Amino acid sequence: KSGVGHAGKAARPPGGHPEASGHRGDAKKQEFLEKKIEQELTAAKKHGTKNKRAALQALKRKKRYEKQLAQIDGTLSTIEFQREALENANTNTEVLKNMGYAAKAMKAAHDNMDIDKVDELMQDIADQQELAEEISTAISKPVGFGEEFDEDELMAELEELEQEELDKNLLEISGPETVPLPSVPSISLPSKPAKKKEEEDEDMKELETWAGTI
Repeated sequence: KSGVGHAGKAARPPGGHPEASGHRGDAKKQEFLEKKIEQELTAAKKHGTKNKRAALQALKRKKRYEKQLAQIDGTLSTIEFQREALENANTNTEVLKNMGYAAKAMKAAHDNMDIDKVDELMQDIADQQELAEEISTAISKPVGFGEEFDEDELMAELEELEQEELDKNLLEISGPETVPLPSVPSISLPSKPAKKKEEEDEDMKELETWAGTI
C-alpha cells in the first residue's frame, strides 16, 4: 500500500526546492566552464608560435566554453528576473488583499454613521465650548465688591497727575522765576573831588572880570 501511494510522486532532488537545486547545478557548471576557459587559455599561451595548430585548437575550445558560459549566465539572469517578477506579483496581491480588507472594515465602521449626525455633533461640541468660555469669563469678573470705576474719570485723573509731574520737572530744569539780588555793602565810598567847587571858582572869576570892566 505504501509503495502504491508514493508511486505517482516524483522524487524531489536532495537539497530542497527544485529551483534552488537547479541554481546550485548551474553555479557548479559555471565554475567548471571558467576553469576550462583558464586551462585552454594557458594551453594556447604555452604552445604559442611553437605549435600553432595546438594553440588554435585550444582557443577554439576556449570560445566554445565561453559561449556555454554566456548561455548559462543568460539563463540565470532570466530566472532571476522571473523570480523577482513573481515576488513583486505576490507582494502586489497581498497589498491588494489587505487594501480590500481595510476597505471592508471602513465600510462596516461607516455603516452606522450618518454625515448629518456627525455635523450636528460637531456643532454641539462647538456650542458647548463657546458656552464654557462665556461661563469662565463671567466667573472671572468681580461682582458686587465695588470695584467698577468710570474709565473716563480714571483717565482724567491720570492726565492731571502726568501734567503735575511735567510742570515739576520743568521748574527743576529752568529754576525759580525771581532771583534775589546781592545786598549793597554798608561801607561808605570815598567822596569824589569837589568838582562843584571848581565850577564855583570859575564863576567867581568871570564875575570879577565883569566887575572890572564896569
